[in-house]
Amino acid sequence: MNAKEQVGRIAFRVEGDWWVAYYALPDSMDKALRLATIQMAMVTDNPSRRQAFMDLVRDYIKEIVPAFEITDTKTAPEHERSGAA
Repeated sequence: MNAKEQVGRIAFRVEGDWWVAYYALPDSMDKALRLATIQMAMVTDNPSRRQAFMDLVRDYIKEIVPAFEITDTKTAPEHERSGAA
């Protein structure tokens, strides 16, 4: 069985009043590509809308990066978290 190579990741960050989705390299946010934004007020108290936004971003990445496969989700390392920047 071949080990799968991580080609990138989706990072969701809170930036002020916005929730921002990025496509980033496996180990760095340097040169991350901003994919989509939504106001936090739209997703904070609405889990289904929050999931829909995440699904939209994931579906888009699957279309443009054929090797991309969602394998797991995890919390970003502390040094990559922007808080409410």
